[in-house]
Amino acid sequence: MLTPEAPSSRQAMGSALRAFTLAEGVMLLVLGVLALVFPVLASKWVTAVVAIAFLVGGLVGWISSLLRSPGLSKAITFWRLVTSTLFLILGVWMIQQMASGPAAAAIPMAGLALAIGVVFVVEGVVEALVASSHRQIAGWRWGLVNGLVTLALGLLILTLKFWSLLWVVGTLVGISFLFSGIDLLRFSASFHPEAD
Repeated sequence: MLTPEAPSSRQAMGSALRAFTLAEGVMLLVLGVLALVFPVLASKWVTAVVAIAFLVGGLVGWISSLLRSPGLSKAITFWRLVTSTLFLILGVWMIQQMASGPAAAAIPMAGLALAIGVVFVVEGVVEALVASSHRQIAGWRWGLVNGLVTLALGLLILTLKFWSLLWVVGTLVGISFLFSGIDLLRFSASFHPEAD
């Protein structure tokens, strides 16, 4: 009884995943263009989002640690609270730096640039390997180009001078978003069949 419905269900799921992938690609293209037009603002927003994530992560970590403390040893609870406190302190410090003006905001932006550089290097290697292992799929070269560009951007970030990071992080994130958007539109959408 379920066999005739299975292909239709799979086809509907494939269509939904394809539509989601295409929408994600368009969104990344738009965000990439905005980041290239307003690179300093993009750098500041990325840093602010990370600061808020640290702050929220620290608060959630405190609550989680306290709720789980009856089932954990005192030492584990203590170190979980220490880690959560460090996240809170870092989040508050980053937010204060961001509110203190461009010179003070450069410090967390530079730290974030280093982290982004490392992530881009790792992401670029992974994306290039994934694309290379799927050469039978149309558009795989875009995935490879995306991986290589992301890798190159990561290496570039890691070699920048401190003050260049005020505008460069936003620019590099914009370029990465553009290539990721193209990748999603040309390569990743091929993984999901179109509805007939």
